[in-house]
Amino acid sequence: MVRALTFPGQGSQAVGMGKALAEAFASAREVFEEVDEALKQPLSRLIWQGPEADLTSTENAQPALMAVSLAVVRVLEKDGNLDWGKHVAFVAGHSLGEYSALAAAGAFSVPQAARLLRARGIAMRRAAPVGTSGMGALLGADFAQADEVCREASQGGEVCVVANDNAPGQIVISGHKGALERAQEIAKGKGIKRLMMLPVAAAFHSPLMAPAAREMEDVLASEEIRPPRVPVIANVSISPESDPVTIRRLLVEQITGRVRWRETVEGLRGRGVTSAVEVGAGKVLATMAKRIDKDLPVTSIETPQEVEAFIKTL
Repeated sequence: MVRALTFPGQGSQAVGMGKALAEAFASAREVFEEVDEALKQPLSRLIWQGPEADLTSTENAQPALMAVSLAVVRVLEKDGNLDWGKHVAFVAGHSLGEYSALAAAGAFSVPQAARLLRARGIAMRRAAPVGTSGMGALLGADFAQADEVCREASQGGEVCVVANDNAPGQIVISGHKGALERAQEIAKGKGIKRLMMLPVAAAFHSPLMAPAAREMEDVLASEEIRPPRVPVIANVSISPESDPVTIRRLLVEQITGRVRWRETVEGLRGRGVTSAVEVGAGKVLATMAKRIDKDLPVTSIETPQEVEAFIKTL
């Protein structure tokens, strides 16, 4: 079996995620303690008790999702004797999940990833003034249709781009509010089902995030990145990456670049992957993978029962 571990992005968070795992495994609790210490904040209490509005805030959601994913990985390593290379061939993550993937594969430590994601979340939140930009899901559109809608909606200096190519029929666009309003009307004219606006603070994965990219370039410049134990399929390049210099550059480009998740899953399949495992909160990536390739076996692991069942397959 050729297995890939995949790591979810923002939107998969939920109050209480990872709590049962931390109660069941000391190794999982260690990860949450490391994250709390790194951030000088009881983030684990926020993850498990809420309030939801605070957990959803970008600078909290990003390290929180990483913490849950890495708690699962720690249990797999310490309690399940996970052998990198033997049991896992590739890792990949959706947006912030790329940091989780890199930390899982040893390129970052858990505290390092927590601090980086806190910095990333803050930088992304303040990159664009609140209320001036946003994101929306074009339901029923393929990539080519969405790209055409965005090009037609980008007028008068306003930006509209494809931000996430998630799966067939699930494309997310990003840009100025005015451009998104135009995109809504243009989509109707092309017979696309609808544009559903998303509850996010700004136009992530668009040129409007350029200030955040510059900020993270400075932050990442001083960070040690180790070669990952298995290649990471980067959001920007959709290629297996192991070189720390390249990984650093792609993490910066990722902030303004498109999340090419459909191509990522197709690429994993093309590289011989026979099983994809979503590690951490929710089942968003598993659902998308089934839409991309219905013949690819996928599973999600977060709860103690799911983790224990997965360990038996190693």
